[in-house]
Amino acid sequence: MTRPDPPPTARALALSEDLRNAFKRLVREMRRDVERQDTGLSMLQTMLLAAIGERPGIGVAALARMQQVRSPTMSAQVKALVDAGLVARAAPDAADRRRTGLVLTEAGTARVQALRAHRLDWLAQRVARLTPAQMDQLSAAIEPLNLIARP
Repeated sequence: MTRPDPPPTARALALSEDLRNAFKRLVREMRRDVERQDTGLSMLQTMLLAAIGERPGIGVAALARMQQVRSPTMSAQVKALVDAGLVARAAPDAADRRRTGLVLTEAGTARVQALRAHRLDWLAQRVARLTPAQMDQLSAAIEPLNLIARP
């Protein structure tokens, strides 16, 4: 039997709010940077390429659930990615012939790698602005952040 989490303290609540705000600003700036790149892809399509790359064979319904959008909306987005030559439909599932998974094409893989390299460069430029002491603090925060991110 697992023990329930203890109630958050006032300090935990305050830190949580600060962390949420910092992440919100960081994600907003990362999205703005992606939009400035003019890749020809929407933010959702960019996120879908990454998700398909991380989960080859994922289906349209699972993508829709993951992104919290309706299946018809997801189908249209996937169709656009297929038409652009970035995603392909895999062979039908042996257990359920109606279901086909999605995989990145070579062009889709190259696009994801380019986007990740650009995003890493963007973030590295901002981290480079920090003082050595601030970099040490950021480094020390990585492990706790990973712990927070665990389910």
